Amino acid sequence: MEKLALKEKIGYALGDGAANIAWRGVATFLFIFYTDVFGINPAAVGLLMLIARFGDGIIDVIMGIICDRTNSKYGKFRPWILWTAIPLGITLSLLFTSPKFGSTGKIIYAYSTYLIFFLVYTANNIPYGALMAVMTSDDKERTSLGSYRMVGAFTGGMVVQGALLFLVLHFGNINPSIDLNKIDAKKYEVTVSTSQDVKNVNIKTKNGIALFSWANHELADSINVATHGKSFSMEAQKKYSFIISGEENLKPKDITIIDQKRGYRNAIYLLSVFLSLFLMVTFATTKERVQPPKEQKTSLSKDLKDLVRNRPWIILLIIGLLFNVYNSIKQGIVVIYFSHYLHNQLLAASYMVGLMLASIAGAMITSPLGKRLGKRNLFIYALIFSGVVNALLVFCSSNNITGIFTIGIISEFGAAIFPTLFFAMLGDAADYSEFKNGRRATGLVYSAGSFATKFGGGIAGAIIGFVLAAFNYNGQDAVAIQGAVPGIIMLMSWIPTIIALIAASVMTLYPLNQRKMDEITIELNNRRAKAQQSQQ
Repeated sequence: MEKLALKEKIGYALGDGAANIAWRGVATFLFIFYTDVFGINPAAVGLLMLIARFGDGIIDVIMGIICDRTNSKYGKFRPWILWTAIPLGITLSLLFTSPKFGSTGKIIYAYSTYLIFFLVYTANNIPYGALMAVMTSDDKERTSLGSYRMVGAFTGGMVVQGALLFLVLHFGNINPSIDLNKIDAKKYEVTVSTSQDVKNVNIKTKNGIALFSWANHELADSINVATHGKSFSMEAQKKYSFIISGEENLKPKDITIIDQKRGYRNAIYLLSVFLSLFLMVTFATTKERVQPPKEQKTSLSKDLKDLVRNRPWIILLIIGLLFNVYNSIKQGIVVIYFSHYLHNQLLAASYMVGLMLASIAGAMITSPLGKRLGKRNLFIYALIFSGVVNALLVFCSSNNITGIFTIGIISEFGAAIFPTLFFAMLGDAADYSEFKNGRRATGLVYSAGSFATKFGGGIAGAIIGFVLAAFNYNGQDAVAIQGAVPGIIMLMSWIPTIIALIAASVMTLYPLNQRKMDEITIELNNRRAKAQQSQQ
């Protein structure tokens, strides 16, 4: 029942900060990177995410088995955090590197790097999650540790979601030829060209206020909606002209044109360095204390048999899958929603920072609310609250920035409670197995969390890809983008809500209330005390 020092809790939290630089970077930006920057069809991207994450989810179970059988002077789980720290940063960087391949080569490269990334992520994250359950035997202390973990996770997410687009802006800036002619006080014509081909650049003013419409481009005859910037591909020596309105006293230096390929690549390279460093700190500051019963014999068949008969674990597996679908759809569509519905991609960074701040607040309030309401009841209330509020986004016009921010932040406050409770409850499921069967397989139990996260994200990616494909979305075609806006709005609003409400109904079947957990904790501590006495 040892209490954990603040230093150890913060060190552990940094590990999920690192993991979420990778996880939220992939969940939030990889889909739009693949479709709008790398040029892959959205249905192909959705299928890739579904297949790869399902296969990787199966490997999660294998990794859980390996962890339970790892024996080193550093413990069962900590060594894996150290061994994978640098490889995880390298594989994340490869995901956002876009070599010059044809359409088939792009898909092969995407599949290869995506699969390798998630293999390394699994080897890191399964041991990291299981480490929580062996740092302390106190289920309430685990809930507190879970809150610290989620604060670290959401802070890491805030760093990548808040900073990445600005880093893309910094690293992707090119120096084209820019001619700016004033038409009236707030209206200009700008003509740009470059000496080399650049796929998928983004042009806007530094302040992001001005509206751009085409002046002499073939798109002007079919669709010429004035937006806060334009995304297009530039051919060498070809001139592109726009009418800019809404800002005064513009000069050529106020116009930015970003090479998104180079910007994404260098930004991710920088963040990957911090990811690896944070994981090394986690390894150095944590300690494993809870061990399997001394008399427990290694038996995979018994571990698997105990697992499939562990009702709390089975329900948590389903719940984890559903809430990760919910969260991953919301994360995966945000940048597309702000880019192509609000026509202000950089505003997505501010929105995501707001969501992360709400998430940190939600994680911090989870422990006291869990003690008051019980983890099961709190989970149900949070699912209903977050889902219903999120559905209100369907009523927001593209000009209702305040409404979009308010609804998104309130919904995210409730959504932050899900993962905070979930990983603490997996520790409860491990305790339940030891209580009922006299055996403990912590790594195998925690593999459910990673499986749910991976496969849930894969299902979410498939849903996003298939819905956008149904609306003929093409991230490099402005006409197709505008036609897909209704599908983008659906994915941002009521489609995730349906998933949340289904999860809430499933959670009512979870059997471990607080009274039962108190009983289990007392019994297990008595058994361990007797075992220690018998050895003395």
